[in-house]
Amino acid sequence: MFTHIMIGSNDLERARDFYDATFAALGGKPGEVDARGRLIYVHEGGRLMITKPIDGGPATVANGGTIGIGAASADHVLAWHEAGTTHGGKAIESPPAARPNGSFVAYLRDPDGHKLTARTQPTAG
Repeated sequence: MFTHIMIGSNDLERARDFYDATFAALGGKPGEVDARGRLIYVHEGGRLMITKPIDGGPATVANGGTIGIGAASADHVLAWHEAGTTHGGKAIESPPAARPNGSFVAYLRDPDGHKLTARTQPTAG
């Protein structure tokens, strides 16, 4: 259904440090910068793009928005959470844990304040 998610950043180098580390923890590759200066991550068919806002205003976060990132295992979720908090992210909500549906979930805010979650697929319906 979705081709990509685009978020804004006020500091692309800080964002790159955070996202390179968190995607590496999930087995992903470092981001690449395109000709327009956008930072692009491709992982398991999804694309996350990070840019300074085109209108020249400051980047702000979505109130109520969450970006969900798939992880292969609980160990990947834990590594993602650790990499994120080590590289400028902030742990939020509950500590990383299993959910009643069998998925393992962790939450972070990136250095710009975007809410992220890494999670495994549910095992129960």
